[in-house]
Amino acid sequence: MSAYDNSNPQAGIFGCEGLELTDWEREFFTDLNPLGFILFARNVEDPYQVRALCDDLRSCVSHSDVPILIDQEGGRVARLRPPHWREAPTAAKIGELAAFNMEMGLEAAHLNARLFASELSDLGINVDCAPVLDIPIEGADPIISDRAYASHPELAAIMGRAACRGFMAGGVLPVIKHIPGHGRALVDSHKALPVVDESFDILDSVDFRPFADLNDMPWAMTAHIVYSDIDPHAPATMSPRLIEDVIRSHIGYNGVLISDDLSMHALEGSFTDRAETALDAGCDLALHCNGKKEEMLAVAEGLRPLTDETYDRLEEGWKMCREGFEEIDFDQAENRFNTLMELVS
Repeated sequence: MSAYDNSNPQAGIFGCEGLELTDWEREFFTDLNPLGFILFARNVEDPYQVRALCDDLRSCVSHSDVPILIDQEGGRVARLRPPHWREAPTAAKIGELAAFNMEMGLEAAHLNARLFASELSDLGINVDCAPVLDIPIEGADPIISDRAYASHPELAAIMGRAACRGFMAGGVLPVIKHIPGHGRALVDSHKALPVVDESFDILDSVDFRPFADLNDMPWAMTAHIVYSDIDPHAPATMSPRLIEDVIRSHIGYNGVLISDDLSMHALEGSFTDRAETALDAGCDLALHCNGKKEEMLAVAEGLRPLTDETYDRLEEGWKMCREGFEEIDFDQAENRFNTLMELVS
């Protein structure tokens, strides 16, 4: 008998330890029935192995449309690398092309995402934690830097929309991140909790702008950042004020909201409390990435079955993917993309 209420999927996304599931992981996932999973470089060897792992993960849960996530942005954040997959450029490099020629830059952003989507779909991966819509500010920690398309919010938004359409044209859900904006963080939230003291008005005109312009996208990932002018006591992931008043109401985002990784050092408290607090604050899903058994068990205790509202958001996302799908010739698209990027090489 399950230790969890697994009649419906649990509102969690989990990583696993290695190239294949351990007996413990398979039993844990079957018992818990989480909504989905996330892969990292430690889970990747070659296409055959990744396909087998994705199939095994799906077999552990009772539902269809299982989200399997990955961070495939290009540049330094890429879990799939040569020789089996493309070496894709950074978002900033594609942004350089847009600064040179806007039409070509938008085409490149779309093509790059469409090529990513083909590579991911071939493996059984259907959600990419990209694009980054953060606006890097001079003097901020370099954790964002060249992962962002531009330092101008309007350009970041239109580039991000081109990328999102490319992902969905290939049957992959994009995850815009890190809402409501990570570009001012003076420390890396993987290592410590950033506190941003900028006024609401400035945040609204710069940092929030790309997310407001793309508030119709299917998934978004929260920032583990305290915005002291809005809620000095909790990072966005854990703050009802940030999620309900800013992200949902002011920015107008109504898609699936997933927390950033609960194991990051920006957060405090037990892993059970972290999961509970993120879901209580308004996140649809809690994300745990590192595959560590004791942390996973604790996170599981803080989860709950999906709400009807989250179900509706998930279904709307899959619908957007189905309706936006377009076939491509991969080699032809790759050649065109490479030709465009040669202009800024």
